[in-house]
Amino acid sequence: MKLTSANLHFFPNSLTDQNGVEFGLVQTDNGERLVVLAESPLSAFEGERSEFSGQTMILGERSATNLNALRSHLPWLKPQLIGLATSAGMGDRLGLATPGHVRAARAMGGKVTPVFTQQSIREMARTGRTPQQVMDDATWGIFTEGWHSTHGADADHLKTPADIEACLAYGYTFYTIDPGAYVDNRAESASLGELQALAAALPAEMDVRASGLWGKSFDIEGLAIHFDEPVLLKAAVKYGQAVAHVAGMYRYLVQAAGTRPYELEVSVDETDAPTTHAEHIYIASELKRLGVTWVSLAPRYVGRFEKGVDYIGSLAEFEADFAGHAAIARWFGPYKLSLHSGSDKFSIYATATRLSRGMVHLKTAGTSYLEALRTIAYHDPAFFREIYTFARQRYAIDRLSYHVSAELSNAPLPEVVRDWPALLDQFDAREIFHVTFGSVLTEKTEAGGWRFYDRFMDFMQGNKEAYASNLEKHFIRHLAPFAAFAGDQDQLS
Repeated sequence: MKLTSANLHFFPNSLTDQNGVEFGLVQTDNGERLVVLAESPLSAFEGERSEFSGQTMILGERSATNLNALRSHLPWLKPQLIGLATSAGMGDRLGLATPGHVRAARAMGGKVTPVFTQQSIREMARTGRTPQQVMDDATWGIFTEGWHSTHGADADHLKTPADIEACLAYGYTFYTIDPGAYVDNRAESASLGELQALAAALPAEMDVRASGLWGKSFDIEGLAIHFDEPVLLKAAVKYGQAVAHVAGMYRYLVQAAGTRPYELEVSVDETDAPTTHAEHIYIASELKRLGVTWVSLAPRYVGRFEKGVDYIGSLAEFEADFAGHAAIARWFGPYKLSLHSGSDKFSIYATATRLSRGMVHLKTAGTSYLEALRTIAYHDPAFFREIYTFARQRYAIDRLSYHVSAELSNAPLPEVVRDWPALLDQFDAREIFHVTFGSVLTEKTEAGGWRFYDRFMDFMQGNKEAYASNLEKHFIRHLAPFAAFAGDQDQLS
């Protein structure tokens, strides 16, 4: 490549040649810049133009215009459908994590398909980011690290048609529908008479008689389920409106997407009680009856999937529960089972992958933010202490929208902490950090400026390599159990 002879500080993995046009990302005194070298002017790109080696060299900012032009030349930058491949979503609350994610995914040798672009609508609202910003930040990271293989983009936890529209416009391919607001938890304690009344009030398309499940029995890989009246009514009351909402959102997605690629994930994990095997059958059967096609489903498993910490509960009970869900997913699909709030659940990864036979999707989010905090803790403990003190003050409010059990009284007081990085491995402190991210990143001073955000991002920009290295190690630990199963399958075939 001719660009390698230029006196510029390139990110080495970014250098690529596509149809005689050379591209790369460089570090300058004014920040990162895109470099393009071509025989033609390439008017779609913006920036300073000069002559180099008999060709036109463009030095431009990391702008949306340049990124759109870059996507048109480098098709591997665009997200694709991931289908039924073993996969992992890697949320990024800061827009800086993708290089570390790419390095971890590359270490898996193609055995785990990554979803580098992922952020829920709730998280976008709390961080003040847009679907375009999330997509663009991830794409620049993909370009920087030279990831040329398949990757997805998850429009996560969508609740309304407007959410779908906001993400369709920027090329998302994986749509996670969250009907949690329509799950009726009254079903858990309702009497038969109450269930009958609640079932009668369901939307017409969810009439239990239309389900075809009344009196039906299933024997799915030894899992025996019989839908007598109480079992069916409880499932229908609990999930009927949620299924109807998913079907409505799916129809809207199909129409709005047109020829644009899309695939669907259904999430019912954020509920008060676990999804029973009978309820899973009800959800899958009714979705199929209503014409919905999906690649992944996230039930609410037994035990607790709290933010940023390992699985809480009996591993034996989880194994039995997950085995049943995996059998149902094969029977009605096949489709993948999704592990939401899946970060740091190291004790169950191998089990979930084995029982699903690799038909599994891992979804992570806040753990990448926690690794950013770990980077700060190592290099600027005073700043880290300031964030921790504030997070403690916000926890009582911020915890209300999460399923967490950390108690402020169990988290060490700032004045007694001696090892700041180790604080991120303390259960209560870790959850406090996890759920207060939005407040930390958006808190204003009395003068109207950012209390933490500018310092936070300036630090991260100056310590990108340390952050990427921390993330790479952390995500290799996440992904390795999934890749190991794929490797075992390769050896058996």
